[in-house]
This record gives sequence, C-alpha cells and structure tokens, in this order.
Amino acid sequence: MKTIVCHLDFISPYAYLAFQALPKSLMGVSHRMVYKPVLFAAMLKHHGQLGPAEIAGKREWTYRQVLWQAKQLGVPLDMPQSHPFNPLALLRLAVACSDEGEPNRLVCETIFKHVWQGGAAADDVARLQALAQQLAPQRLVDASDVKDQLKTNTEEAIARGVFGVPSFCVDDKVFWGLDALPMLRAYLDGDQWFDSAWNMAASIQQGVKR
Repeated sequence: MKTIVCHLDFISPYAYLAFQALPKSLMGVSHRMVYKPVLFAAMLKHHGQLGPAEIAGKREWTYRQVLWQAKQLGVPLDMPQSHPFNPLALLRLAVACSDEGEPNRLVCETIFKHVWQGGAAADDVARLQALAQQLAPQRLVDASDVKDQLKTNTEEAIARGVFGVPSFCVDDKVFWGLDALPMLRAYLDGDQWFDSAWNMAASIQQGVKR
C-alpha cells in the first residue's frame, strides 16, 4: 500500500477541485492519504514567482477555468468575496486539528467548503470564529507549535521538490495539479512508462535562462 502526501493550501481553487476529485480518481487503489497544509505564498517566494491570481489576464483566466472545471466535474464552486486572501488563519486551524499537523479529510473538506461554497469572504473574522467552533481544534490556533508546524510542513514540501498546490508526493515523485490525477493513478497502477520516461525529463538541457 502506497502512502500519498497531499500538500494543499485552501487559497487554491485547483486544490479544492482536486480534493473533491480524489476519491473517484483513486477508487479501487489501496493507499493511505496524508493531508499536509502548506503556505503556497512561501513557495512562490522561495521560487521567485507570482501566483496566477496576481498576474493580469492570468487571474481572469484562472477564475474562468476553475468555474468551467467545476461544472465539468459536477462540483459546486462559488468564488469567495475576494481572492486572493490571507489563508494563514485557515491553514493554522487545519494544523491545530491534529497533533501531527496532518488534518483528516473531514477537517480539510469543511475548510475547503468554507472558502469555495457560498461566495462569502473566506477571511471574515466572524466566519472564522464559527468555523473554529465547529471544528474544535485539539490545539490553540495561534500557539507557537502550530505556527512552527505549518512552517515545517512548507519547508519539508519545498525540500521534497514541491513548488505548487495541490501536489501529491508518492515515493520519490511529485505530481502537481488537478490535471495530474490521471498520471498519479497510472503510477499507482504500476504503469511501466514511469520506469524510463519519468527520469528522462531531468536530462533535458535548459537552452535559455532569464
């Protein structure tokens, strides 16, 4: 049985859609899923990038695409009142719901729905307080160990080669994005393509650097 580590940030609509698609994508495959909240903004800073919602044109396209993908998947999705927003409170809440900083699927689903269903402000203080009461975390959300765990989750993900969310790590491989779910399934099913083609990508020379 393979262990899959799902790195997620509730700010990402792609993470929400992938989270909703996971059960169907992995149906019939023996696996253990571990959910690890990470701060996507810290990954972007580490790699010197902007998020898709911070780039004119790409921002609008991202919202159109995820709304279309939600329609195709049959997943309810409403854009929050504003986006991007500061997801730290949500990430720390998720981490606080587990001693190891690995919230279960119910916790993640509840937080994703808080953001991506209903169209309200994801960072509204009153809504955050109600969400915390509903989830009843095991640790204090603002405790130093919770903050440190989120930072550790993020640093470990970066060290593992994760650069975006959602990312799914299995063995030494990283699968990034909603559209990587079929590829992840093929690997879990033992597709022989991975024996040769996976490592070939790392040997391609970079022709131009900017």
